[in-house]
Amino acid sequence: MESSFDTYQLSEEHEALREAVRSLSEKEIAPYAAECDEQERYPREAFHALSKSGFAGVHVPEAYGGQGADSVATCIVIEEVARVCASSSLIPAVNKLGTMPILLSASEDLKHKVLPSIAAGEHTASYALSEREAGSDAAAMKTRARRDGNDWVLNGTKCWITNGGESSWYTVMAVTDPDKGPNGISAFVVHADDPGFEVGGKEKKLGIKGSPTAELHFNDCTIPEDRIIGEPGTGFKTALRTLDHTRPTIGAQALGIAQGALDAAVDYVKERKQFGQAIADFQGVQFMLADMAMKIEAARHMIYVSAARAEREEGNLGFISAAAKCYASDVAMEVTTNAVQLFGGAGYTRDFPVERMMRDAKITQIYEGTNQVQRMVMARSLLK
Repeated sequence: MESSFDTYQLSEEHEALREAVRSLSEKEIAPYAAECDEQERYPREAFHALSKSGFAGVHVPEAYGGQGADSVATCIVIEEVARVCASSSLIPAVNKLGTMPILLSASEDLKHKVLPSIAAGEHTASYALSEREAGSDAAAMKTRARRDGNDWVLNGTKCWITNGGESSWYTVMAVTDPDKGPNGISAFVVHADDPGFEVGGKEKKLGIKGSPTAELHFNDCTIPEDRIIGEPGTGFKTALRTLDHTRPTIGAQALGIAQGALDAAVDYVKERKQFGQAIADFQGVQFMLADMAMKIEAARHMIYVSAARAEREEGNLGFISAAAKCYASDVAMEVTTNAVQLFGGAGYTRDFPVERMMRDAKITQIYEGTNQVQRMVMARSLLK
């Protein structure tokens, strides 16, 4: 045997990163997780802790003032934060989602305009694709953008915008040529201070209550012409490429939620006694824990592989990104449900974190493409 054999082994840097983020999360984020959920307030403690440490926008390349973390490292950050607070994990996750179109397709000037403030933790970014009648069918969007001299003018409404109202920068998809279908959609960067931009009311949600989800309204919202991402008509392609890179991060969030629930369940069953012994001694409980841990480990490998392939910009990212997100989120829902079951009646109360984790896990099966859509993506990849 060769102890230095490093195939399928994370680097020392990745493991050190995990240790650092886990320590920060347990000390500075976990103590506020229940409160943020209960009060439905933005986790500012987490934002400040992540920003101060450079983890809020860890993916931003060094050329724009960032840490230059690779895709696997970014997933590790999200996973470890989600292990204690899913709402807080959306700070690094949505920062990547909101800036990925810029990284993929924007001009250097636009990159330098937006990315340094994200890297410094001064601002956050959000992603605006969905509309009420254009969710899974995103190409059916109604938001419009038209040229007006040296400006672009946007009109329409976007919905389900994660961290809406907290972010300063928004990547927005809008139709610039209605006659061209998906090829008539363009991508833009809107700032919260731009005239004609307004944040609507917050959604009342089942989970991730610490992360606001809001509508965005564009009423003759006027932005400079250099805020377009790439060429007109390339926005939808950029949006699809973005999701190939960011679906693993949602899988990482799901993975972290599941790991947190398993950790809590293991601790609880060791302490909880029935029939004169710890319930951990019952084989039925042991089998549940074993299945939970087995599926989490399988999900972790899928997430890291999909992230590594995205970092290398391999072809056919659609399949592995969709598969990783789909599997990890299904596992998260199953594991958190079983964790509540293992806690019994106590698991159904807010005295323990597993009920929050169960509620938080559900959204991972829905956003960045429902798991039904993920299966469509996978099937199309297989059959094309």
